[in-house]
Amino acid sequence: MSRPEILAPAGNREMLGAAVFSGADAVYLGLTGFNARRTAGNFTPDELREAVAFCHARGVKVHVTLNTLVYDRELSGLADAVRAVAAAGADAVIADDLATAQLVKSIAPTLHMHGSTQMSIHTPEGAKELAALGYDRVILARELSLEEIRAVCEASPIEVEVFVHGALCMSVSGQCMMSAFLGGRSGNRGACAGPCRLPFDASAGLKLGQPGRACHLSLKDMDYIPHLRELMDAGVASVKIEGRLRTPEYAAAVVTACRAVCAGQPYDEKLVRDIFSRSGFTDGYLTNRNDGKMFGVRTEADAAATRAATPKARELFRRELQRVPVHYELSGGVEDGGVKLTARDDDGHRVSVYSADEPQPAQKDPLPGIERALGKTGGTPFAMDGLAAEPGEGGFGFLPGAAWNELRREALDKLLEKRSEVTPHAVQAFEMPTYPAHTVGQLPALAARFANAAQCPAEAAEKLQYLIFPIAEAESIPEAWRGKTLLELPRVMFGRLEQKTAARLDALQDAGFAGAVVNNPAQLRYTDGWTLYGGLGLNVTNPMSAARYASLGVQGMLLQPETALTAMQAVAPGVPTAALCYGHLPLMLTRACPLRNVRDCGKCPGGGTLRDRKGRDFTVTCSAPGGAGVRTVFNPVPLYMGERLRELPVDVAVAAFTTETPARVSQILDLLFNAQPFDSEFTRGLYYTNN
Repeated sequence: MSRPEILAPAGNREMLGAAVFSGADAVYLGLTGFNARRTAGNFTPDELREAVAFCHARGVKVHVTLNTLVYDRELSGLADAVRAVAAAGADAVIADDLATAQLVKSIAPTLHMHGSTQMSIHTPEGAKELAALGYDRVILARELSLEEIRAVCEASPIEVEVFVHGALCMSVSGQCMMSAFLGGRSGNRGACAGPCRLPFDASAGLKLGQPGRACHLSLKDMDYIPHLRELMDAGVASVKIEGRLRTPEYAAAVVTACRAVCAGQPYDEKLVRDIFSRSGFTDGYLTNRNDGKMFGVRTEADAAATRAATPKARELFRRELQRVPVHYELSGGVEDGGVKLTARDDDGHRVSVYSADEPQPAQKDPLPGIERALGKTGGTPFAMDGLAAEPGEGGFGFLPGAAWNELRREALDKLLEKRSEVTPHAVQAFEMPTYPAHTVGQLPALAARFANAAQCPAEAAEKLQYLIFPIAEAESIPEAWRGKTLLELPRVMFGRLEQKTAARLDALQDAGFAGAVVNNPAQLRYTDGWTLYGGLGLNVTNPMSAARYASLGVQGMLLQPETALTAMQAVAPGVPTAALCYGHLPLMLTRACPLRNVRDCGKCPGGGTLRDRKGRDFTVTCSAPGGAGVRTVFNPVPLYMGERLRELPVDVAVAAFTTETPARVSQILDLLFNAQPFDSEFTRGLYYTNN
């Protein structure tokens, strides 16, 4: 059972030093722009180069986050960012968008590429697909159990990285639009405002319009440190600490704890808890106990504990960890007029220094004193790992202790300098492709997504170009509709759902359906024989990623609804594109159920309501009433573009129906078919924003 890499956050230069000095094996940090924590103290290209030099000198790897959704106008800047990472000699890029992956492979193919948790990889097939796409590591979504993690590790052809400590998003990784639509700051683009930490109350009996006060979307931080040995046994290659917006003291405390547990030693649990928590921690996902005990908020008592713990945590990185073995070779002596000290490391670096003074004949064996002097490596990253002594004629002789100390300092300074030399990655010439723009002003065809067959009016089914139903509803779809019906695969799959879905697709192969909607890269692996369309879960926002999905066999795709119309216009991949024209937008998918704070899952009717601090009601639905399904939280106000359909620069406009009655569905479809204004409160979403 090999020890995993301990991967620590470095939100700024001080945190970088704390993580390294306390013993992290690798750090992850953001280049200014294009990362999922834009408000962290990210690094400029020059600062990144300095950070890489500092880390590599100490045997620490550097992973750079380029893990946000990007738009067409940003692709050239993203290419420049990849070049900057390559020039800095960083070890890996954490990539989300397939455009980022393509740019890395085209510009700097020797850079390692890690699939971000934002890609929502939950399953063995997801890991296999990332490997096929050229990734070297998969960073799993945070919602997996130990058994699910183990299954991925056993099947994965690439390394597996798992979060073990830090903040838990309520939403399934990479599938949250709450901040974008409620606060105008996209979490998928690194600017999350954290609205889920505000009051969202699932309590029964709230009076109409009464603000909710409970925080039923706020999870405690995760803490898997007590389970590290189990994760090691499962085959996890890297254990990751969340927290680029936290303090250096936080990074040091958690890194120190992880090192201790991996070594089979006790750790300071109180310090880890006190340095930051939200009324304690949870391991609910890992242990399959994702219930109401997972929820918590940061209290004043928590903040006071942090203030009290900070000085103790700061001591953890006051001095460097001596982690780099240094081997000494000593030769010369009295007859040679001086001594030569060579220091080398295990990476092939080698330096030599010479004594300034002539040694004098020694009265006794000087070697024990020399070894003691050379072993005093405190304040450096080096630890003495042997001395090969070859004295000349007359022996080494005597030199004062100060002379040996100066020889050691000079040798280690030179060795550290040599280890700090940056080795850039080779960069290939790359010309950014040009992509056609979509024609504006044409009326898109209409399609609709329904929760079930009963929701779809028969007369509307005749007029719609496509009907979209969840695959769970396949058997209820009338044969007459199947020729224009697409079966939508779940955006996330936990446990054995992936295998069951693959088997179901195989069984439905000859049932006459028009195709399948894939919502996760994993689903590209078990949909052979189906005409594929990309759904919301693929998060397509730019022409390069759209073209890449088209090259993988996707025959049409729904653009991510955070995308403004101006950005949509740039996406014309040669296959039909689609955009939502109506629907209560799914703000987040969550495996932890907010309703479990107030009700027993076994008695749940399959959903409920959350009330925010302004008195607005958010519908919650469950994919598996009475069981461990996935919940969706919907925006209370629907998106509507019915009288502006010609402004959508796409081929197909999709109306997404969720909890509407059949009668209400008929009314809304009539409005859309006739390009009429909406008949109640609505939103244009982010379509007219400047992104």
